[in-house]
Amino acid sequence: MSDSRVLVVFFSRTGTTRVLASTLAGMLSADLEEICDLTERSGASGYLRCLADSWRKRPAEIVPAGLDAAQYDLVVVGTPVWAGAVSAPVRTYLFENRSKFRHVAFFCSFGGLGSQAVFDEMRTLAGRAPVAQCEVRAGEVQRGAVAASLALFVSDLKRHLADYEALEWIC
Repeated sequence: MSDSRVLVVFFSRTGTTRVLASTLAGMLSADLEEICDLTERSGASGYLRCLADSWRKRPAEIVPAGLDAAQYDLVVVGTPVWAGAVSAPVRTYLFENRSKFRHVAFFCSFGGLGSQAVFDEMRTLAGRAPVAQCEVRAGEVQRGAVAASLALFVSDLKRHLADYEALEWIC
């Protein structure tokens, strides 16, 4: 993975997805970028706004990305699950950058159900299938019990990158 450039991009309302993203970036020696949402999402009213945006599949207004996804071999995108859907800021990021992705991978944090629906939605928004995906329960993050899940995910990503580098070298 020495020549591959990896970017981990995420949105986190409560900090759970941020913990996962930071850990993944360290494990992958990747650049890290947080998606900044311009909508107020704190407190009870912010939570309700998140639910409404999810049900209506509304995008969010976000700060333009500081890092160019086109400069990376792999972009790993993380989202919390909101009412069984992708968070609005990640929805916007994926749609705005879909033409820039070479390869993508997805991860999500969730408290209930809906991770498969989220991955399906992310695939549609990104315009391509992920090379790997990882779901982690918020409770696991809070207990610090995510090492095994993330290690398997990182192993899959490194294997994909090694295969990609070999193919690039041959071509």
